[in-house]
This record gives sequence, C-alpha cells and structure tokens, in this order.
Amino acid sequence: MREYLLVLSVAAVVTFLTTPIARWIAVRWGAMPDVRDRDVHAIPIPRLGGLGVYVGMCAGVFVAHSLPRLQGTFADSSETTAVLIAGGLIGALGALDDRFDLDPLTKLVGQIACAGVLVLLGVQLAFIFIPGTSLGTVSLDPNTSFLLTTLVVVAAVNAMNFIDGLDGLLTGVAIITALGFFVYSYWLGRQGYNDVFSSPALLTAVLAGACLGFLPHNFNPARIFLGDSGSMLIGLVLAAAAISTTSRTDTQSFSTLGTAIPLIMPLLMPFAVLAIPLLDMLLAVIRRTRKGLNPFSTPDKMHLHHRLLEIGHTQRRAVIIMYIWTALLTFVGVGSSIVSWTVVLVVALIMVVVATVLMFTPRIRRRIDGGAPHVPRTAYASNDEGAR
Repeated sequence: MREYLLVLSVAAVVTFLTTPIARWIAVRWGAMPDVRDRDVHAIPIPRLGGLGVYVGMCAGVFVAHSLPRLQGTFADSSETTAVLIAGGLIGALGALDDRFDLDPLTKLVGQIACAGVLVLLGVQLAFIFIPGTSLGTVSLDPNTSFLLTTLVVVAAVNAMNFIDGLDGLLTGVAIITALGFFVYSYWLGRQGYNDVFSSPALLTAVLAGACLGFLPHNFNPARIFLGDSGSMLIGLVLAAAAISTTSRTDTQSFSTLGTAIPLIMPLLMPFAVLAIPLLDMLLAVIRRTRKGLNPFSTPDKMHLHHRLLEIGHTQRRAVIIMYIWTALLTFVGVGSSIVSWTVVLVVALIMVVVATVLMFTPRIRRRIDGGAPHVPRTAYASNDEGAR
C-alpha cells in the first residue's frame, strides 16, 4: 500500500505544479473558446487541463517503474504502457477539440481509433463469465472482443465528457470513481483472485492522484477546465481499468453464482460507479432524439447539474451533491463485494438521506419564506467568474 500511496502522491504533486503551465499554454494557443449559451461561466476559461493530468499520471507511472513491488506489473503485462500510449493519443485528440472545436463525427472516429490502439496493445475483453448457466466462460473471438472493448471505452469516454459541466464536477467524480476501482482491484488481490500489485490498481491510483492535484485549480471558481483533453483521458483510463480487472481474473476460482460475484463485479462496477455520467448521457440522448435533434451535436441546458442550478443551488453545492451521489453508487458497487450487505444498506441509506435533504433544501427554504423565487441562474453566473 505504501508504494501506491507514493505514486498517488507523486502524480498529485506533479499535476498540481504543471497545471499552471498547461493553463499558460492554453492561453497562448487560444484554447479558451468564447462563452456559449449553454455555459454557466461568464468569461472564457482556458482548457487543456488534461495536459497537466496526463503529465502527472506519467510521473506516477515512472516512479512506479522504479519501485521494488510495482515494477513487477510492467514485467507481467504491457497494459499500463498501452493505456499511457492510447491516453496520450486521446488526450491529443481532446486538445485539438479544445482549440479548434472539432465536429462530433471527427471526435467519434478519433475515439474509436484510440480505443483500437488500446485493444491492439493488449487491453481487451477476452472472455465473459456467465455464472449460474451452462455457458460458463464464453471466449470472445477477436472481432467480437474488439467491438465490445471499443464500445465500452467509447461509452465511458463520452459519459465523462457529458458530465463535465461545472467547476470541479468531473474532477471530483473521477477521484471518487478511480479510488473505488482501486479499492476493488486491491481487494481482489488480497483475496487471491489477482495480484495486489496489478495494472488496474496502479492506473487508478495514479489517475486519482493526478485528479487530486488538478482539483485545486479546477474547483469553483475554476482557473482552468479539464476540457476534452482531460475528460476523454479520464474515461479511457477508467474503462481500461475495468476491462483489465476482468481479463486478469481467474475464472476457475469460481464454481457457484455466489462465489462468482468478484468476477462479475468488474463488468457491473463501471455501471455502478459511472451511473451518474451514464444516466446523464442517456437522458440527453433520449431528450434530443425525441426533439429530432442530433444527440451529440446539439448541446442544451438540461443536464443533471443544470437542473440542480435551476432548483436554486450554488455551483459548489450542486457539485457536492453530485459527489455524494457518485460516492453512494461507488460504495454500493464496491462495498457489496467487500463488506456485508447490512453495512452497505445502512451506509447507503444515510447517504441517500443526506443527498436528498441537500437536493431539496432550496425548495424547503422557499416554502418557509413564503414561496419567494430563487435567484435566477444568470444572476449568480454573472457574479462568479469561475462559473460554468
């Protein structure tokens, strides 16, 4: 654990120190587009935050390569290197979008290409285990494996991109999600299903550290945004960690449906810990499609975080509420395999109550005040230079 804490700390410190440089590059390069109608910040804010996150991750991985236990993860697998290469490519794609605002089709093709590189370099779903049936472990042929892996990566990339709408929102969600994946991967190793020192655990540790180092620059009022260079990088790393965890687990360790939970969880966890961004993306696609609009090129102000602002929350409170819901779903996804269901239910119930009370606090206050309307979003957005 000490080695993981070291690489996490290195990634955090390097990201914190290099993010101002990324901001300077963004300003010089012009990667700070004009404020759009759907934005809730009042002035242009530099993007390219993904550059600082990527440099921090690389620094963490570099240190890990020199540590006695973690260096074994590079000898056992090329997955960490594959993620850094594919992550660098998708970060570069995002940087181009941050500067030139690429069209949706170009971005989608680029995302598929980066996912393809990830697969070719060794990160892929080679099998799917279906417990409780006669099928057991289903080996995937190369074409099916490529298509399924690509679908998972592209879905995670776009889900993270969709939720990036408030200062610090995606960064905090990424920290919670990455730590959830890390705890689960580490627990698998402690239980003997995997090695404690593994690529998924290393990747999520350095990602969590990099995002922790970036958050002080990104929390409201933000001085720099992650941009597509950061959101797509985060999505790719998280997807790769989930895929890697699945592919490295020994299916022969499981004989019944009950004992197969650790193998099923890597497939279910992305939906648990990414439930908020995936739900937001799904609702946006349905909403825009019903109106006859292109779901990926017609942005609107109806995302979950926008609705929290409309209720009357400040940006910071809206972000904290989203953090709590993400932490809740992550805890349920991870805790269901690690601790008893009683503990999971009790903690989950407490978090649900806290999140619900926070969500409806503005409406409760308005009723107490006699129905006085809340301050329009445009009013507080104009007074908050970091608002998005």
